[in-house]
Amino acid sequence: MKDRRNKTGTRKGAALLVVLFVVMTVTILSLGFLSQSDVELSCGENMILRTKMDYLAESGLEHAKGLILNPQDIDGEYWTGATRQQLVGGSDEYYDVNVVKLGWCNYQITCEAYREKNGEKIGSSRIRGELRLDPGIGFWAGETWVSELQAIVNGDVYCVQDLKGQADINGDAFAGRNITATNIEGRKSALAAQTPVSWPGLNISNFSSNYYAGTMSYPVQVISPGTYTNRTFGSALSEPPEVFYCGGNLELKGGVTINGMLVVDHNLTISDSNGATANVITAGKNFPALLVGGEATMNNGGKLEVKGLAQIYQRMYINTGAANVNINITGGLFINIGNIDGLNGSSPTNSVTITAAPSLASIEIWPAPGNPVRWTPAGGAFFRSIKRI
Repeated sequence: MKDRRNKTGTRKGAALLVVLFVVMTVTILSLGFLSQSDVELSCGENMILRTKMDYLAESGLEHAKGLILNPQDIDGEYWTGATRQQLVGGSDEYYDVNVVKLGWCNYQITCEAYREKNGEKIGSSRIRGELRLDPGIGFWAGETWVSELQAIVNGDVYCVQDLKGQADINGDAFAGRNITATNIEGRKSALAAQTPVSWPGLNISNFSSNYYAGTMSYPVQVISPGTYTNRTFGSALSEPPEVFYCGGNLELKGGVTINGMLVVDHNLTISDSNGATANVITAGKNFPALLVGGEATMNNGGKLEVKGLAQIYQRMYINTGAANVNINITGGLFINIGNIDGLNGSSPTNSVTITAAPSLASIEIWPAPGNPVRWTPAGGAFFRSIKRI
């Protein structure tokens, strides 16, 4: 009789080894799956974080765009950026913005969004865009403008009627009727059904005796009608800006500096007095620079520099035979009835340069206490390019 016990024991031991091998295999595979799941979960979390930071960086661009279009809301000329900005207060997600002005209506905006952990930046996303204010009106003519080569407009132009001539227009041109001007860098929009921006609508009556800033009333500084040379009016640091009012005709014969707003109820004449320096008018924050109820006349050797918004009810005229006339306006020139007249056939030594600067020309005034009115020569803005860096 054969003994079967050894065979049975052998079989039981082999089965145990098989079971242990299967358990080990399943365990290894399970650990592999768990490890792979952890990796995939981390990858998913990283992707979510990167996506959130990408959107947060884009929000930084929009933040900058809004403040550039509304410079009245910031203290300086334009918003240069800020650090550690948040969409949700108290979170650990921030963005830093840097703004650099490239030209009269162009800005480069760089934004970095990140999550902060233990004082370190994680999940960072950087983006850069070039913002163009469009339209950015530098010169508004209330009728047909027959421009000459001595005129340069760095920015966009709008004519209520026709736009003709050879002035260098380094921007877009809009006209209520036809455009036959030749030296236009940008696009031409003739027969415009609507104005690209609204008229500033400044009224001399709001600045003839007193003016408001918020709910407070301030008296204007009265300048008697007459002729002035080598005089300084106002302080560049005045807050709110000072307003200087002349109830008649005013002549500036060189070397006159006005820090604030000049209001002339009638006509303004710019002349030369033995080679004196230019007459300079610099607007205060959110206030216009120049408001003229009549016309502005340039005599021989007259030099005028305006930094801010200039609104003239009638034309700006260069007298016949006048030479060495220089007009330099950075901000915007808006003429209600007329245009820049007298350049045609005048001396080649005369020049007019108008540079659109919405950051300087945008205003916030108070016709009544506590009721501000805002205006800007920028009709909108778009990003010419956006790229991740």
